[in-house]
Amino acid sequence: MSVPWLIDEMAHAGPEHLDEGFVAGYDRKQGYPDPGEDLAAFADHGLDRTATVLDLAAGTGQFTLPAARRFNHVTAIDVSPEMLRFLRERVTEAGLDNVTCVRAGFLGYRHMGPPVGGIHTRNALHQLPDFWKALALDRMARMLRPGGILRLHDLVYDCAPAEVDTVFERWFAGAAEDPAEGYTRDDFIEHIRTEHSTFRWLLEPMLDAAGFEILTVHFDRQVYGSYTCRRR
Repeated sequence: MSVPWLIDEMAHAGPEHLDEGFVAGYDRKQGYPDPGEDLAAFADHGLDRTATVLDLAAGTGQFTLPAARRFNHVTAIDVSPEMLRFLRERVTEAGLDNVTCVRAGFLGYRHMGPPVGGIHTRNALHQLPDFWKALALDRMARMLRPGGILRLHDLVYDCAPAEVDTVFERWFAGAAEDPAEGYTRDDFIEHIRTEHSTFRWLLEPMLDAAGFEILTVHFDRQVYGSYTCRRR
């Protein structure tokens, strides 16, 4: 059933996610994040080969494919039809038959079946303003079984408002020169202006209110957070 007051998540994700060229170069720009830590975190908290996991905002499948080789089933969810087309091709090429691809966002996905053991999401929650983030986290918690694990990676600001000038300048100093090789200073500035990354001291109460216990957290340069959370 449609909900008339929900936002358009595809519009918030940005038109570049519909561009074939952007999607083709996405992994290179992202830097090929290693899924090993996520897989290990799930294993450390009891997810074995019988587990079902969700990959929310799955993108090109950097987590989906290795997770499908580790777990019983992976549902890969993304709002972008172009991302899903690319991901389906990769799944087929890999010969995997335990991946379901669904076009939906954090708010639009309707989970069918029993609660899952794990949810992974990387570099996408910032597309939602804070009100919608809180709803998305609440929905994630309700998709997980009690004791289920959320692995969340995103641009989150680990500082006070008075510190943002210093933190951002330090962040810009590490930017890529070539936009094909990574995110540039202009990319970072555009992100700050137009995306919805939030402060750590706002995100963590949202996680708590949704029913999550934060087990581990790591920050890089005070702008990028990686969380392991357990549903209470």
